Amino acid sequence: MTAFRHLKSVIRLNELAEDPYDLTKEGAVTPKRIDSMLSEAVGFKLFYAMERVSEITLSTLSELAEEVEAVKKMAEMQNGEIVNFISGHESENRPALHTAMRDFFESRNTSAHAKQASELAYKECEKLRAFLNEVEKKDQFTTMIQIGIGGSELGPKAVYLALEAFCKPQRCVHFLSNVDPDDGAHIFHQIDLEKTLVVVVSKSGSTLETLTNEQYAREKFKKSGLNPKNHFLAVTGKGSPMDDPQNYAASFYIWDSIGGRYSATSMVGGVILAFALGMDRFLEFLRGANAMDKIALKADPKANLPLLSALLGIWNRNFLTLPTTAIIPYSQALSRFPAHLQQLDMESNGKRINKKGQFVDFDTGPIVWGEPGTNGQHSFYQSIHQGTTVVPLELIGFRESQYYDDIEFQATTCQEKLLANLFAQSIALAIGQHNDNPNQFFPGNRPNRILFGSRLDPYTMGALLAYYEHKVVFQGFIWNINSFDQEGVQLGKKLALKIIDQFASLNQGKSLDLKGFQLGAAYLKQIEFID
Repeated sequence: MTAFRHLKSVIRLNELAEDPYDLTKEGAVTPKRIDSMLSEAVGFKLFYAMERVSEITLSTLSELAEEVEAVKKMAEMQNGEIVNFISGHESENRPALHTAMRDFFESRNTSAHAKQASELAYKECEKLRAFLNEVEKKDQFTTMIQIGIGGSELGPKAVYLALEAFCKPQRCVHFLSNVDPDDGAHIFHQIDLEKTLVVVVSKSGSTLETLTNEQYAREKFKKSGLNPKNHFLAVTGKGSPMDDPQNYAASFYIWDSIGGRYSATSMVGGVILAFALGMDRFLEFLRGANAMDKIALKADPKANLPLLSALLGIWNRNFLTLPTTAIIPYSQALSRFPAHLQQLDMESNGKRINKKGQFVDFDTGPIVWGEPGTNGQHSFYQSIHQGTTVVPLELIGFRESQYYDDIEFQATTCQEKLLANLFAQSIALAIGQHNDNPNQFFPGNRPNRILFGSRLDPYTMGALLAYYEHKVVFQGFIWNINSFDQEGVQLGKKLALKIIDQFASLNQGKSLDLKGFQLGAAYLKQIEFID
């Protein structure tokens, strides 16, 4: 594959970036531009008139997608071909089949690997349905705690909070991820253990933080005279140390082809979401994700929302050289969704080598962050509007509220005020404001786009999740990097284990080998664990 910088479309895009579209010029942003720069799919509208792109720029970005065969690679991924690899170097060397976890609906993928994976996933869904039916019959459990870290917490928690309005009556859910003991104490001080199930999530069955928190939880049950085995469930790889009927009331399986940050539609999210929402609503969530999976296979970027968004992000990152992206949902239900997208994007595309193991000479994944609007308008929007660093925004909004519980105040509803702020901020960031008072001068040309749906429900949330998964993967395909491994998290883990061993030696009264890891010992000395 031709190196990114030498692609014909990239050379042309660099030329176009010397004089990008100026949103602040008179007549640059018009109702006609808003109408024409609009794409729709799966109940969403993507407005991108406030991006610094012309029709020529968009056409050349489409040529970039064709030149790198982005859609072909998406099809290969969904078909179960090996996409998680680094040529000539040790790597995980496996497929990425998160789309198969929700491929139960119309027009199913018939390729052998994808079909086998979806059949296995459907079997787990049926196992889960049977288990939850028994839970309903016993009418004992009202609370569930999910113990897991990284993708085993961020995605499922973001989705749960997004759909809390649709929860079954008297169902309560908590997530325990941080090994900080205060995190666990906060949860266990407010629940009734007799009515609580604990689902422990670890693909390998050996994640230290998760195993530590599991033991913390088991001790709580034992001290209350309850048998943990009757309350604990496992989500793990088949045959892992956690796949043990002696210790868990039930086990649900995940596979190596499912990365943590792509796992919310697998049993990693399935057990707790189906418990909270009910199986039918969980399946609607999967149905929405599956619908967006099919959109990601369309060749035309204007019909392929994730690809179009990926290309606009590439334009901002590589050609306008903007280092960050802010995800701003104008929906309080999506309060933790930016945190999930931060992991999804930065763990996937925060890479400095390509798939040949060569160091890249261009920027890859941006720094991703965000908070809900309108709160952000009263905090970091000052910098976004008038600061020296231009921050592209991805705004998310919905026409209707989830609860349909609203009031009219000063002739408009809360939802109408929310939407007024969403559209006004998008326009203001783009066109700016000229003023002789420099303190009231807004430079504009702050690119942004809006993903807009009718209402945040299970189907829509599934589609929204898959939209961002595919946007990130498309960018990895275009940069020719591996979006499916995460070696960058390993070094800190290894060094932490050395310091943990030093703590253990101290606790066991053993003499500490200060030469074993001098830097760690230096910190322990300064915080008075070592004399």
